[in-house]
Amino acid sequence: MIPPMYWLARFRENHKTAGPFGPLEWRVLEVLWDRDHLCSVRDLQPAFPQIAYTTLMTTLDRLHRKGVLDRSKRGRAFCYKPSLTRAQLESARAAEALRVALEGDGASVVPLLSFFVDVVGNRDRELLDELEALIRARRAELERKQS
Repeated sequence: MIPPMYWLARFRENHKTAGPFGPLEWRVLEVLWDRDHLCSVRDLQPAFPQIAYTTLMTTLDRLHRKGVLDRSKRGRAFCYKPSLTRAQLESARAAEALRVALEGDGASVVPLLSFFVDVVGNRDRELLDELEALIRARRAELERKQS
């Protein structure tokens, strides 16, 4: 299993240089997640009858360069599969958004964190307890490092 920090770092590194995903890129990812096996452009073409073969090929290449698709050569064609699960990508995107928000001044973060705690608390008390335990563990780790 790939450690979560690996795919988060990989997403962050590629996301900075490649930018956000467009609507066609999201549709391609959805189709690939549903298929759960290596697919060539030709394999995917029936799911995108209104999209030119070359446009689909370019989209797959861009997703590969963004770090969310793995590819391998089969004959003369490349075959693609997601390098991240749907949940991993969603988690990486949320973590990146939170990281960007936390880079601002401290005052602008308080409403965001307050909202986050409210949403977590309203959804699931056990999840709120887990969050509190994570915060305590992180504080203890930081204190050990300072000692």
